[in-house]
Amino acid sequence: MAQVPEGSMSAGFGLRKSFMSMTRPYFGSQNPLQRPVGCLLAAPRPPPPTPAPVPGQGAHSPRPLSCAPRATALDRYGLQKAGFTHVLNAAHGRRNVDTGPDYYRGMDIEYHGVEADDVPTFDLSVFFYSAAAFIDGALHADHNKILVHCVMGRSRSATLVLAYLMIHRNMTLVDAIQQVAKNRCVLPNWGFLKQLRELDKELVQQRRQAQHSDDDSEKASEKEL
Repeated sequence: MAQVPEGSMSAGFGLRKSFMSMTRPYFGSQNPLQRPVGCLLAAPRPPPPTPAPVPGQGAHSPRPLSCAPRATALDRYGLQKAGFTHVLNAAHGRRNVDTGPDYYRGMDIEYHGVEADDVPTFDLSVFFYSAAAFIDGALHADHNKILVHCVMGRSRSATLVLAYLMIHRNMTLVDAIQQVAKNRCVLPNWGFLKQLRELDKELVQQRRQAQHSDDDSEKASEKEL
């Protein structure tokens, strides 16, 4: 097993402590790991950032983007009844949740697998953009519903949902965490939180550069006038 530098581990635990502080208003004093995860709860699909309830959907009806544990992904009848059209498995592989396209054969479900381990040293960031693109593509059609899952539905799958909100919905890491925490109890491991923080820094820098470029173009246009 790869050795983790002591400084990195301390920083990681600090990130997880901050994560717990941010989500406490939604979870209360209860440990998120002790909360039930049976129901499907989703990160709402902006815009708008906080949409109004969808008419005709009951309290337990899945929204277009849902994050759930393995049991939900294995329930073929439940998925079909709920109308899911896409599945993103963040724990793909024989040692984890061994489903794949063949498992959903004949169900009109598009599958995307990410073979990831839920350990702090695993580099999940290499899958951020491809997974986010799959989620975003699934949500282009209003009738589509996508399930993002891992084993427990708290770490790997939650991390990919957070990355999607940051990349395609222009949310900061803090905004994305708070948005998801309103709907689902999640707890990425500290290594994944560090990777999300790096993504946050990268996206902030990209947006600043884009804004500066737009400002320069606007000034150039004004001079021409």
